[in-house]
Amino acid sequence: MKKPHYSIPEGENKVLLHTCCAPCSAAIIESLMQNGITPIIYYCNPNIFPLEEYIIRKEECTRYATSLGLEIVDADYNHEAWREAIAGLEQEPERGSRCAQCFRLRLTNTAQYAQERGIKVITTTLMSSRWKSLEQINAAGEIAVKNFPDVIWWGVNWRKGGLSERKIEIIKSYNFYNQRYCGCEFSIRPETKE
Repeated sequence: MKKPHYSIPEGENKVLLHTCCAPCSAAIIESLMQNGITPIIYYCNPNIFPLEEYIIRKEECTRYATSLGLEIVDADYNHEAWREAIAGLEQEPERGSRCAQCFRLRLTNTAQYAQERGIKVITTTLMSSRWKSLEQINAAGEIAVKNFPDVIWWGVNWRKGGLSERKIEIIKSYNFYNQRYCGCEFSIRPETKE
């Protein structure tokens, strides 16, 4: 399989990678590194519920980052603030306005952290999920960087270039915990509830 080639905007060689989980991030991280780009993994997921689920996903991201010698940053868990931010949107369907608001919140937090650290480029593993709207995520990324003039949104479609297939191989190789829902309590389907 031919390895995808990426060039980071503005000639940078590192990126703040908002990461939702290890399964979604694994092939992206590998591909970035193969292209001479160092990802700093930014785990910002206040939407994940319950707390135990958040911890499992964070631990898996940490395990993968550590195995590659990469930095992982935990943005801390503030589910109540997330609930306040999406108040009134609880009954929205997947890919609806609740998801758009959730993306904006998490990516704005990512952009703010990038600005504070002097990292010029942000992107997200959310762009690898077939269950998410690329248009919504791109729009959220563009909005997120507006108040941070030193930060650029890099909207890459991470579903392409063989990354979806490679993701499956890495999940098996690392025996990652592979969740069955997006993360928020409103995306839990009846068959996923224990």
